[in-house]
Amino acid sequence: MTHGHGAHRHGLVVGKFYPPHAGHHHLIDTAAAACRRVTVVVAASTVESVPLALRVAWLREAHPQPHVEVVPVVDDVEIDYGSDGVWDAHVAAFRQGLALAGGPPVDAVFSSEAYGPELARRFGAAHVPVDPVACWRWLSPPVRAHLARRVVVVGAESTGTTTLARALAARYAARGGVWAATRWVPEYGRTYCEEKLAAARRAAGDPGLWLDDLAWDSAEFTVIAERQLALEDAAARAGSPLLVCDTDAFATTVWHERYTGGPSPDVERLHARAPHHLWLLTDPEGVAFEQDGWRDGEPVRLWMHGRFREELERRGMPHVVVGGPHEERVAAAEAACDALLARGWDFADPL
Repeated sequence: MTHGHGAHRHGLVVGKFYPPHAGHHHLIDTAAAACRRVTVVVAASTVESVPLALRVAWLREAHPQPHVEVVPVVDDVEIDYGSDGVWDAHVAAFRQGLALAGGPPVDAVFSSEAYGPELARRFGAAHVPVDPVACWRWLSPPVRAHLARRVVVVGAESTGTTTLARALAARYAARGGVWAATRWVPEYGRTYCEEKLAAARRAAGDPGLWLDDLAWDSAEFTVIAERQLALEDAAARAGSPLLVCDTDAFATTVWHERYTGGPSPDVERLHARAPHHLWLLTDPEGVAFEQDGWRDGEPVRLWMHGRFREELERRGMPHVVVGGPHEERVAAAEAACDALLARGWDFADPL
């Protein structure tokens, strides 16, 4: 018996569901809304610790629609998407599950994985991709924080880093939908400098003190990097799949070098554990230096830009140098972010 009036007669969803999560449920519900009949094949190997029967029971409880059938299959075949023989063995196992469910031939395969098109081809069916980004609103805050693609805008003083970070986040937020929550994280170091100077003026009773009068301790840069990362994590928990960061711990390592003359192992450790994915380096070329009272000066700006570029290249960090007029910078940054997002999220296959 078939139910509903979906565009497809019989949809197939295959997975380990080890364990089922919100993305899996969204995938099945999407197929259920588009098909008159759906078979969900739960393919488990004998070495996995969550029993196959339990996974099937969970899915049947979560998807009680009368036209959705959940069937178990034991599949101990290795994972090798480049092998025809391995593919044939997996498909044979999936067909066993379909035989248990009965029904007409499959005419649509629903997946969020890279192997989806090939699986559909082997069934002579259409592939219906379900974008992982579409699952975003079902993810819990800590999972969002882990999965968000964090893009960092770095650059020397007065090169438009903050302007670019704001504009890039606004460009994505304007797309609406899941992107409406796109955020940018301001530079905490600036706030720290302002507070440090105000405290020094109060302590000395001298409102004329300025940045050059301040002494810097290495531990302060660690505090700045820690708080910057904490602000990022908080924003990522509530934001979209893209988070724009105005500086990060890597940039703080360069500023530490500028003010103390050497590296900071503590800040380097923070940089090593920070989950950043792309750096956008703002080019000072064509950007007039503006002295707002907080900046070092043009010679230091050029030195800092050189150090950022050298370190990004030396460390092999994925980065794009953005230059030209503002609109060109935003367009280049957006294209780089789109390319990052298009690569999707990679997860190692379970046993």
